[in-house]
Parts: sequence; C-alpha cells; structure tokens
Amino acid sequence: MPMDDASIEQVLARNGEAVYRWTIGDDSLAWSAGAARLLGVADPAAIATGAAYHALSDTGNPVSRREQVLKGLGFDNGEGVSYRIEYALRPEGLDGPVVWIEDIGRWYAEGSRRAVRAEGLVRVINERHAREQRLAFLTRYDTETGLLNRAYLLDLLTNTIADARKFRTSAAFLQIAIDDLPLINAAYGLQAGDRAVVAVAQRIRGRLREGDAIARYSGGKLALLLMNCDEQEMQVAAERFLAAVREDVIVTPEAAFAITVSIGGVAIPRHGRNRAECLERAQESLDLARGAGRGRFVAFAPSAERAEQRRANAALSRQLVGALTERRLRLAFQPVVDIATRRPLFHEALLRLVQPDGSIVSAGHVMPLAEQLGLARLFDLAILELVLKALADHQEAVLSVNVAPETIAAPDWLALVTEMVERRPDIGRRLIVEITETSAIRNIKETELFVDAVHRLGARVAIDDFGAGYTSFRSLRRLAVDVVKIDGDFVRAITASGDDQIFVRRLAELARDLGIETVAEWVQDEAAVRLLAGWGVQAIQGDVSGEASLDPPWAATNSD
Repeated sequence: MPMDDASIEQVLARNGEAVYRWTIGDDSLAWSAGAARLLGVADPAAIATGAAYHALSDTGNPVSRREQVLKGLGFDNGEGVSYRIEYALRPEGLDGPVVWIEDIGRWYAEGSRRAVRAEGLVRVINERHAREQRLAFLTRYDTETGLLNRAYLLDLLTNTIADARKFRTSAAFLQIAIDDLPLINAAYGLQAGDRAVVAVAQRIRGRLREGDAIARYSGGKLALLLMNCDEQEMQVAAERFLAAVREDVIVTPEAAFAITVSIGGVAIPRHGRNRAECLERAQESLDLARGAGRGRFVAFAPSAERAEQRRANAALSRQLVGALTERRLRLAFQPVVDIATRRPLFHEALLRLVQPDGSIVSAGHVMPLAEQLGLARLFDLAILELVLKALADHQEAVLSVNVAPETIAAPDWLALVTEMVERRPDIGRRLIVEITETSAIRNIKETELFVDAVHRLGARVAIDDFGAGYTSFRSLRRLAVDVVKIDGDFVRAITASGDDQIFVRRLAELARDLGIETVAEWVQDEAAVRLLAGWGVQAIQGDVSGEASLDPPWAATNSD
C-alpha cells in the first residue's frame, strides 16, 4: 500500500532527515514536518526562505546550496541537474554550535537558462563529519604529541626537495634524538619518556619560523624541515635548538629531567637530492653526533672513507647472507688446556665461512656486522647444529659454543639443545655455553634464567671476555657461572704490563674464592704461563696451547 505524505514525513524525521522544495522566483523554501527541530532552529521562519537559510550558513563553508543551485554548472534536459554538498550551519548564530549537513538534490530550469526551483534531502552528519575529521587528522598528525606524523613529513620532504631543485632554493632536513631516553623510560616509565619528547618538541617548535615543519619521526626521535635554509643557517638553527632544550630542566608529573638532544642534518638539495638520500644522510649525521657526546650537532659532509666502509659492509652482508643460506659454514676447534699438564680440557668451536671459491676465512671480523643486521641468532642456530652433530658423532668431544645476546632472549636455541639432550643426555655434560660479559649484564634477570636452563640440561656456562665490561663478582655468584674466561686484552701483554698483572691476579684470586674455574685467553708465551700459573689460573687458550684448526681434534686422537 502506498505511503501517504504524513507517513513519509514521519519516516524522514525518525531517520534524522528532511526534504525541501525551494522556489527561486519568490525565494520560498518549503520543508517537511520536523525540519526546524532537526536543524536546531527555534523559529521555522528562520528557514522559510532561501536567503534566510543561507544566512545560517557558516562563513567558512567552501560552498553553499545557494551558490550550488544559482551558479551551478550543468544543463537541465528535463530531468534536472543533481548536486551533493556538505556544509556547516550555525542555527544559533556565529557563536553557536555547528551543525554539519549533507545536502542531496536536483535543480530544475523548466525551459529557462537558470534554475527556477530545487528539491532535495538534508541529513545531519555531525558524527560522520567528526569521524572524517579525525581520520583526516590522523593522516597528518601524531596522536600523542599533536606534531606532524612521519608519513606526512616525508611527503613534505619529497615536495620540498622537488621545489628546491626546480626553483634553485635551499632547505634543511634534521633528525633529533633525545640523549639517554632509554634510561628515562627505564627509570620512570614510558609515559614519562613520551612527555619528555613532547616537552622537547614544544621547546624546539617555539624556535621555528613560519613555514618550517616539525614531526615525530619515531618513538624518541623528532624531525625538522627548515625552509629557505642554507648550510650556514642550518648550523645556526641547530645550535639554537640545542640551547632551547638544555636551557632549563623539563618537569613532568613523574620527575624533572635535565635533557640534551643530539642532531644530525643534511642540506637540500646539495647533499640531499632525493628522499632516500636525505633520510640516510641525516641518520648518518645523527649517529656521528651521538658518538661525539651529548648535546651535539653534526651536518652531513661527504666522506670517501665512510662511503668505502659502507661498500665494504654491503659486500660483507652479502657474504654473510650467502654463507648462511647456502650453508657454507665450518667449525674450527681451538683447544683450552690445563695450565699444568697441557692436556685439552675442551675445545672452543669457532665459526669459519667457506667462500664461493672454496677458500675458508675467519668469521670473527664480520660477526659484529651480523649482529647489526639481526643475523646473529640465525648464525648461532646454524653453529649450534654443527656443534651438536659433532658431540653426537664423537663421544670424546667436549666443545664450547658462543651465544649472542639476542639468542639468549629467543626460545629456539634452547629448544634445539633440549631436544638433542633429551635423546642423548651425555651431550649436555660435554657442552659449554659461552656468553659475553657485556651480554650477561645487559639483562641480569634474563641471563640468570638462561643460565639456569642450561644447567638443567647438564651443560656448563662460561663468561667470555671477562674484564671487558662491568660485571661484579656479586653478579657472577648470582648467575652461578662455572667458568670465567679472562679477556685476552689483559693477558696478551701481561709480562710487560704491571697494571694487567694486578688486574688478572686479583681476578684469579676472587674467582678461586668463589669456586669458579678460570681460563686465560690469548696467552702468547711461556713467561705469561708462569705468571698465570702462579696466580692460580687453571687453564689457558692461545698461541701457547694451540691455534684453531679445521681438523677435528678427535680425528688426531683416533689416528694415534
């Protein structure tokens, strides 16, 4: 059954909509029932004419219904010309709240050249408009700081580079990092760190010129885009930003901080001809600034040495990935011997890379790069598989294997050992796991759990390179390590260095009192052996005890 006009108007009102007919000749504007209430108008006369309705429009509207109909493009061929617009009304005056309207309709010329009437439907879209505005905000701004976000700044950077090259102007791109932000996060919590970032951004923003842009680049990093700024001006601006941050303490609800920042910058387009180049060189400069100390600025300058190092790193990374994916890995075995009898106690398994041409090279000089590339854990797993196979195939083998910090934090390395030990319990008794002192102190609790898990498998734990970091003997006792390997830097020239002699002697005495075995690394000659033996060091490793060999030590034993 067809709906009558009253029913239609009720449906419209319940759905927050109203229809209208606007007659252009006398400017009369007829509405369906409830339209005044829907639009927030107290007196229906306020929307009774096109002029009156237009008077309610917000002055900031880019387009109004009046303009769309009276000046609209198009030709009425008898079916009318459609329009769909959004605009804001202020039904209570300029100081009143805004009501956002979606207006969908058609205007009709009825044989004339211009519109003589318009008919349409309006609906209030306040909630939808708010959502759209929120989405528009999120496409440009960081929600926590109100700064531009990284994506939007990078778009600005791309456009700025293009304009600088086209119009021969200059600009600068800067990356800013808060010094010691991880310490603030650890001491006071992540919220305190976020507030510190906001406070730093506010201070820097107060020193920017109109047209410059500041963004949150990452968690603790900011980025700046300085327009019409040459290299000399970039230096001056950076010093101004450094001073703005350090001039006074930053107070948050959690604490007060004396903060400094490090800044790296690149001149556009001289040293930043595209976005990727700008990002890479600004980051490189920031790293140099942080390496030079707190509160520094470094502008990018070309360096043949750094360029060569990057090329070398790229070559090494390809070499590492190739060796890993193609399983071109071998083990070399260096003996650790009893200092008195020179009988091998165990052998340290060291990684060697097989080159595509068949030659074999030490991996020691490239493993730091593997850690930087996040490959250390994969190499540790690959080496562990070789070590476990050797232990399974040769019951007389006793091997130690090094483990990187990120490997300790991951479960798969321990899972692999556990699976093998469950099948062959004797393997656990013949395995020594070496962790560096620096990795041990990075997270004592995590290391303690790892050491306990290794001990449950029947294996022993050694602290490698002891003395290179700051581990206290209290930490050693807490970790319950079995072996301390004294860092070779203190042993290599021990016969000529009184300071090294004092350090190693005291270390050996304390380890003995705690019941921890000691191994001296990089022992060069018999004179050093005599000193070490006199101080109670139990084992040695180095030139005196034998170099690392690709030939398994049990092969020589079997041939005898």
